Amino acid sequence: MSDVLTVHGGSPLKGIISVRGAKNFVSKAMVAALLGEQPSRLTNVPEIRDVTVVTGLLELHGVQVDHGDPSSGVLDLDPSNVELAHVADIDAHAGSSRIPILFCGPLLHRLGEAFIPDLGGCRIGDRPINYHLDVLRQFGAVVEKTAHGIRLSAPQRLQGTKLQLPYPSVGTTEQVLLTAVRAEGVTELRNAAVEPEILDLIAVLQKMGAIISVDTDRAIRIEGVDLLGGFTHRALPDRIEAASWACAALATGGDITVLGAHQLEMMTFLNVFRKVGGELDISADGIRFSHPGGTLRSLVLETAVHPGFMTDWQQPLLVALTQAEGLSIVHETVYENRFGFTQALRDMGAKIQLYRECLGGLPCRFGARNFQHSAVVSGPVTLHGADITVPDLRGGFSHLIAALAADGVSRVRGIDLIDRGYEHVQAKLDALGARYDRD
Repeated sequence: MSDVLTVHGGSPLKGIISVRGAKNFVSKAMVAALLGEQPSRLTNVPEIRDVTVVTGLLELHGVQVDHGDPSSGVLDLDPSNVELAHVADIDAHAGSSRIPILFCGPLLHRLGEAFIPDLGGCRIGDRPINYHLDVLRQFGAVVEKTAHGIRLSAPQRLQGTKLQLPYPSVGTTEQVLLTAVRAEGVTELRNAAVEPEILDLIAVLQKMGAIISVDTDRAIRIEGVDLLGGFTHRALPDRIEAASWACAALATGGDITVLGAHQLEMMTFLNVFRKVGGELDISADGIRFSHPGGTLRSLVLETAVHPGFMTDWQQPLLVALTQAEGLSIVHETVYENRFGFTQALRDMGAKIQLYRECLGGLPCRFGARNFQHSAVVSGPVTLHGADITVPDLRGGFSHLIAALAADGVSRVRGIDLIDRGYEHVQAKLDALGARYDRD
């Protein structure tokens, strides 16, 4: 199937779609199954490429993964026969995914060693693995760099430790949790990330037998245990995908009901959606997002770690802000290069200027480092069709939104990248009345 989508834009998206488990949680819960001595079951699992990648990596390490009917959203994971995978196989299956780094803690506990290849991922900013390696060293792991990647070993049982993160990194917090639960003694992590996906991972680990407490000051305390069991858990819904479709409703003047969307994890986004001028109808089954007509309102926005406005919500919302009256200001404080996707929007007629200064309420860690991390959006403008190449997962979906909102025809290349984190995109476009062809 072609990796190019020809989009005939300019029509409102209207209809009902659904979202399943969060990409940013499901893959981590799958890794957590490695820690157990009994099988685990994960439900509400989406059919996305990241799940396929992690499934392949788990199977390389001897975990039996039973999909059953993929549409059921149920994964059964049996880690009874965990083994070390071949370096070349890990490299081939991982591709651009950064998930292999999170295998290290569980594998060190189960096998005493682990290997990670050179890591890829979306090019949205500096996401080094130094935090991860430093954390693993503090637990007692020995880290050796090789020509093909990094080999880690645990000459003796890993030991609990005290850690203070310089920034509440989600990935590093996940690393600490997956490593500390079976380390000897107590681990204290300060300045931890506390995103909903992190708390859901903690819930999974607690079901397995872990002892973890979370304080209100971003401190997490983990008491290591000797053994963990399995879990049965339903993944929390994907708040990023839900917000992306909400922004598509705003940008196209549409009306989209997202079944499975959950208010609690999206409260910050919902406030902003309403401030811009969108209408909400929240029910037990999901959330209806609609454009009430007229002109949207501009606003000033800063991204931040939870409970702030999520960086992954910023890109699709910025597309909608091209249709708002006046000047909107967006200050990105999480990833320094997240505005790279705006060049394609400017090619489509958007009026967006990037600045190195912090244009938010407070200076951020990028303010004195020469990164263009603030954007001023002037609107409303009429977007027009263009040829677009998808740069990364979230930016790519934002480009798709722009193509759907634009007058004329757009050709969106690299559409397969969106499949990493958005389930059944074409089926959902069909359900919403989008006009497109896949060449």
